[in-house]
Amino acid sequence: MCGIVGLLLKEKSLRPRLGEFMVPMLIGMTERGPDSSGMAVFTDPVALPNRKLSVYCGQPGFDWRQMQEALSALIGNADFEINENHCIITVGADPAMVREWLAQEYPAVRVLSVGRSIDLYKDIGLPSEVADRYGFSRFSGTHLVGHTRMATESAVTLENAHPYTAGEDWCLVHNGSLANPGSLRRKLEKLGERFESDCDTEAACRYLHWRLTSGDSLEVALEHAFRDFDGFFTFLMGTRDKLALVRDPFACKPAIVAETDEYVAIASEFRSFAGLPGIKHAAVFEPKPAEVYAWSVQ
Repeated sequence: MCGIVGLLLKEKSLRPRLGEFMVPMLIGMTERGPDSSGMAVFTDPVALPNRKLSVYCGQPGFDWRQMQEALSALIGNADFEINENHCIITVGADPAMVREWLAQEYPAVRVLSVGRSIDLYKDIGLPSEVADRYGFSRFSGTHLVGHTRMATESAVTLENAHPYTAGEDWCLVHNGSLANPGSLRRKLEKLGERFESDCDTEAACRYLHWRLTSGDSLEVALEHAFRDFDGFFTFLMGTRDKLALVRDPFACKPAIVAETDEYVAIASEFRSFAGLPGIKHAAVFEPKPAEVYAWSVQ
């Protein structure tokens, strides 16, 4: 059992308050996921050719500034936005090259996401603890995806925390359990996908990414998933300009949506909506099984 939350702000004047609105939503899912928590925030994209890399290092006293000097000496200017164990690195170089350099020179540093818009934070601990640690309430942006995890099939580790990412500016959170992640993983590894955890959700994330990069639309990719995934799931996905939600064909895992002229909010349970402005006047509904729901940033 896990908790998912998502929020897309249609009203531009509210976007500086994105994190303020989301933190109570995330904390509202604590009973569904007390082990670890995370949030992917989508902001205005950085100018090309720049990319942002969200990275994590749990080593006490890690010297981020020394790493910044070393990376800047290699590629030119590298901007570091340090936040506790996390850092958002903005570079103009090929992010694949930066990832390879980090793996060789700083193996304790984990790359959590890459893209022009996405910033990703996740860590072990109660949602309130993780939110306080990284100042989630101060985050601004257009939309975000959050998750609280209750570990059932893999250990409580950073690598197994959500959200999961693949490619650029794309993430996924999951409530449910897949029975066939091993067979999916073996198939995808033969096709060149690289795994970083033993969580079933990563198999789902990389499967959908593989289908998308093979040319499928999200709707077609999910139609394949309905046939190839054995298990139950509610998936919430974020892209640079969109949130998308889907439940398995049996709708075994809960989800609820609240929509007003100002926002679209998504959660596993209604209680996470209680603090949102105008929630009494929102259109509230339960998504149907095996149907893709998507909302775009305007």
